[in-house]
Amino acid sequence: MSEPAFERVLLKLSGEALMGGLEYGTDLERVRAIATQIAAARARGVEVAVVVGAGNIYRGLQGAAAGMDRATADYMGMLATVLNALTLQDALEKEGAHTRVLSAIQVTEVAEPYIRRRAIRHLEKGRVVIFAAGTGNPFFTTDTAAALRALEIRADAILMAKHGVEGVYDADPSEVADAKFLPAITHREAIERGLRVMDSTALSLCMDNDLPIYVFNMADERNIERIISGERVGTIVSSTATE
Repeated sequence: MSEPAFERVLLKLSGEALMGGLEYGTDLERVRAIATQIAAARARGVEVAVVVGAGNIYRGLQGAAAGMDRATADYMGMLATVLNALTLQDALEKEGAHTRVLSAIQVTEVAEPYIRRRAIRHLEKGRVVIFAAGTGNPFFTTDTAAALRALEIRADAILMAKHGVEGVYDADPSEVADAKFLPAITHREAIERGLRVMDSTALSLCMDNDLPIYVFNMADERNIERIISGERVGTIVSSTATE
């Protein structure tokens, strides 16, 4: 195999990526497939950190959260990401990967508290680091957590896994039949055009710090390996977009 194109990456997984064909909840076979891909990247010498969302769990809580105080609902979402982080940790360890879960809110019985230098040290020792509980603050999404953690650990890129789409389009492909696929775009263009890459806070962080984002379809189990190998996959969002 060729030398990896990256030394350290942060993989952003939506909670929906863990659902498989379910309406909500966790498809353990899907989690296993994702863990296999992450473990393979780590085996090639790439340091991998993961931020996981909670959409798969929160879909089942939407009725309870309706009308709830926004901050309270956000804390519920943070706790849900801890559940997903532990699920992913278990699957990774069954693939032979060494892991650590670092949480932005204290759940000391199941995860270490997030400390930047500790996270970097775990990565240097070859462990897959899973960041849970977002930023630890309400009103911020796990997209923002992914951008923040990627910058803190000095990742080369964010790998933004999408559910059911190949990358970024000029319109929502589920609503617009002839939506055009965009192989490359700048952070600024994505913000100005309101494209669904990440939320605007996360995109602004990436833009201000020249951090590239690789948006790809998680359903194709070869995609992480292809990106790690330097192949063009999905959409690249960078400071200077090139075809």
